[in-house]
Amino acid sequence: MTDITHGVVTGATPGAGPGSRESLLLRRLLLCWAAVHAAFAAGCYAAGAPLFGIGPHPAPAALNWLAVAVAACAAGAALAAAGPVARRVLWVLAALSLVSGFSLLMDVIALLTGALPDSLPATAHHTLGLLGALILAANARTAKGSSVKSVTGQERPSRRVRLAARAGVIAFLPYAVMKTIWATGGTFAGVSGAEVLAASRRNGASELWLALEARGLDPTALLAALGCLLLFALVRPWGEVFPRWIPFLAGRPVPRLLLLTPAVIGAATLLPYGLLGGGYLVLASFGAVELTAGDFGPGADALLVGWMGLAGFTVYGAALAVATRSYWRRTRRRHRAVAP
Repeated sequence: MTDITHGVVTGATPGAGPGSRESLLLRRLLLCWAAVHAAFAAGCYAAGAPLFGIGPHPAPAALNWLAVAVAACAAGAALAAAGPVARRVLWVLAALSLVSGFSLLMDVIALLTGALPDSLPATAHHTLGLLGALILAANARTAKGSSVKSVTGQERPSRRVRLAARAGVIAFLPYAVMKTIWATGGTFAGVSGAEVLAASRRNGASELWLALEARGLDPTALLAALGCLLLFALVRPWGEVFPRWIPFLAGRPVPRLLLLTPAVIGAATLLPYGLLGGGYLVLASFGAVELTAGDFGPGADALLVGWMGLAGFTVYGAALAVATRSYWRRTRRRHRAVAP
């Protein structure tokens, strides 16, 4: 039963139970994903194309069977009866799929700047991994059963969510400043802008990437600025309704997927990348592992550059995850409130 009073809708959430049409559709979608993922991983193994790797070094193609195993478990969970055990299995599989897809953003950045990723099969695997994580998480949520929701037409993100968004933007500033210093010809951590440009050319950067860097515009700094804009859009009113100064769209609702798609990809990529890289830097700081300097100077300079980037990725990724969850819940509730 649903009650509508003064713009507030309360009652059981439709289509959220284990036996609902939404749940059935999600289970079928999960089965399709599992079949495609397993076939793709097995085919890549037969072709000798590895899907996993550590840094630039590919792992043995035999590890592709791990992806097949995850897909098989996902299919089994989709066919199993809903319950606490099935939910836990789905969440574990969603986490594993998320790990396999966390570097998708790096592939997208390469494509946006006119370069090809290092491995097209691995890029396809990253895409399937992130897509699978979303499908598995959606199945885990619907397996929980229906719940009572309260929807208001004036719901705003909580203060904690807004503070998280500000923290994410602030955390990204040192990284953007560092890259801008290099792009404008300055020197940071013992490395000059000319050396960074030469390293980009040596590492096979696209012509577009090199042209932007030569004109003082670092592509990753520009993407960081767009990422901060996305983070604010997730917590501000103009992220839900187009503002008045946008021609032809003023006052219209912002399509949910317009913000959710890049937000999910960004959070699923940057947070694990920052955490894993940060863990590596902690070990390197205590001498437990050897830090590869790469294009930077030895010792403290390489560590400084690493922390500037990975700390920003971690905090921003966490803030983006919090803001994305809040935006998803708010816009989903409003959509259901106005649904016939």
